[in-house]
Amino acid sequence: MTQRVRVQNFGVSRDGIAAGADQTLDQPFGSAVDPMRLFSWAVATASWPNRTEPGGSRGFEDHVIRDFTHGIGAEIMGRNKFGHQRGPWPDDGWHGWWGEDPPFHTPVIVLTHHERPPLPVGDTTFHFVNATPAEALARAFDLANGLDVRIGGGVTTVLEFLDADLIDELHVAIAPVEFGDGLKLWDRPEDLEDRFHLEKITAPSGVEHCFLWRRDGTPVQT
Repeated sequence: MTQRVRVQNFGVSRDGIAAGADQTLDQPFGSAVDPMRLFSWAVATASWPNRTEPGGSRGFEDHVIRDFTHGIGAEIMGRNKFGHQRGPWPDDGWHGWWGEDPPFHTPVIVLTHHERPPLPVGDTTFHFVNATPAEALARAFDLANGLDVRIGGGVTTVLEFLDADLIDELHVAIAPVEFGDGLKLWDRPEDLEDRFHLEKITAPSGVEHCFLWRRDGTPVQT
């Protein structure tokens, strides 16, 4: 079975910004970027994992949320998606932003210059590796048990894998908001049309969902 490398439900603003500078414990997405303005469409769906009350929207966006874990066997993320710490890891008991039940339910590779032993949290195990995108992807394919690998972010990590031509498919949700300053995925989705087909769907929420897949039809790994 062919394994694919995917980006899913990645949120950006109309000006392409996915995160701000100066990440802290209180501002996981950095200054000037409100994650609720990027992801309110997802939180509003019936299938949002953290929903505590009945209700929520159905339809296309709900399907996108339900599909998040389908066929995924491992994730790769940058260190800043895992935590706010910098430098050598402190002995502070931190095990990610997600509490005792991370939403991944797969092995997760965390890219870092400071390796450490694997960390199991619930049914997710975080592996901390110092590796190039190609090396990390080879490790993730081994851990994924024949399923696909998701590049989870943040934006710097997604750009590194795009620059290395190691992504098969992307789903990027453009929220109807502008932040003006921050870490950018692109100026516009058409920037990737030299390598990817592009299809856009605008949902009733006002979010423009961009689906991109490789023009050459050749998976990163077969």
